[in-house]
Amino acid sequence: MALWDKLKGELIDIIQWLDDSNDTLLYRFPRYNNEIKYNAKLVVREGQMAVFINEGQIADVFGPGTYTLTTRNLPVLATLKGWKYGFESPFKAEVYFCSTRQFTNLKWGTPGPCTMRDPEFGAVRVTAFGLYAMKIKDPTVFIREIAGTDSDFSIDEIQENLKGKIGLRIKELLPELQIPVIELESKVVTLGKMLQERIAPAFEGFGISLTEVQVQDVGLPEEVERAIDKAGAMRVIGNLQTFTQYETANAIKDAASNPGGLAAAGAGVGIGLGIGGQMAGTMGSIATAQPQQAAGMTPPPLPEQVQLFVALGGKQAGPFELPTLQQMVQAGQLTRETLVWKQGMAAWSAAGNLTELASLFASAPPPLTTD
Repeated sequence: MALWDKLKGELIDIIQWLDDSNDTLLYRFPRYNNEIKYNAKLVVREGQMAVFINEGQIADVFGPGTYTLTTRNLPVLATLKGWKYGFESPFKAEVYFCSTRQFTNLKWGTPGPCTMRDPEFGAVRVTAFGLYAMKIKDPTVFIREIAGTDSDFSIDEIQENLKGKIGLRIKELLPELQIPVIELESKVVTLGKMLQERIAPAFEGFGISLTEVQVQDVGLPEEVERAIDKAGAMRVIGNLQTFTQYETANAIKDAASNPGGLAAAGAGVGIGLGIGGQMAGTMGSIATAQPQQAAGMTPPPLPEQVQLFVALGGKQAGPFELPTLQQMVQAGQLTRETLVWKQGMAAWSAAGNLTELASLFASAPPPLTTD
C-alpha cells in the first residue's frame, strides 16, 4: 500500500480542491510526503485562494486561476529554498486551499439578558438574537491566527467564538442607545448596521470579514409584554362598540370549533349585545345627568352622627355614638333614667327624653323584678 501511495503521488500533477461540504473554510491538499513535482498544475477556482507553506513559513498566495509551478511562478519559495537545480526534482511544500465565499445564515444571540433603563418601565432585562454572514478576507492571517496546521477546518470550529463576540457587543450597545424598549423592534436594521461597524475590527484580527449582521428579534420580559398588551386592550375598550364587536367575533370563533356550540354562541352574542347596550345606556344616562347636576340638583347633606356624654357612677363619660350607646343599653349601663347630654342642650336630661334614643330603649328588655 505504501508503494502504491508513493506511485500515485508521483503521477498526480494537478493540485486542486473541489469542495462539496459547504462548511469548510480551509483544506490542506494531500500529497505523498508533501512532494510537489516541478511543472505541476495548480488550479484555484473562484471563491478560493491557495497558500503555499514551506517549513512552517507562508511562501506564496495564489488567487483564482491556473498556474504552472515553476521558479517563475514561485519566486518567494525559490528564494527561501535557494536551490541550484531549478526545481528539476520534486520539492516539499504544503498547499492549503482557503474558501473565500460568504458563509450565511450563521446564528448569534445574547448569552444572557441585557439590563437597560427605560423611561416608562424603569430597569428592563432585554435579549436579542439574529443571523450574520462572514467570509475569509486574508488567508495568511486566518492560517496564522486561527487554523494553524488543521488539515480540514470547518465553520463549526469557530462559529461559537464569533457568535459570542456579537452577543457581547450588543449587550454593550443596547444600553448606550437609550431607545425605549417598545421602539427597539422598529430599530432592528439600525442595530444590525451598528453591530457590524463595532465588531468588524475584531473579525478582521482573525483574517475574517463580517459582511452582514441581522437583528431578527428583541425579547422583552413577560411583565413588560403584558403591560403593552393591557395598554392596547384599554385603548380598544375605550370604544365600547369596537369592544362589543371584538367579543362577539371571539364567541362565534369559539363556537365554530365546538360541536353543537352555535346555539350557545347565539346566546352569548345576544348577551354581549345586551350588556353593550346597557352599558351604552348607562353611559348616556350619566352623560345626561351631568349637566343637571351642574344646574344645581345636588343631594341633601348626610345626617350627623349622634354623640352623647353619659353620667356613669357620678362621673362624665363619652362622648359615645349610637352603636356604643346600644351596647350600653343592652348591658344595662344606660337606662331611661340615666342622665345624658349633647352639644346644644342647656342641661343634663334623662336618656328616655331624647328622641334619638327611643329606638334603643324600644328593643331593650324590661328590667328584672325581684319578689
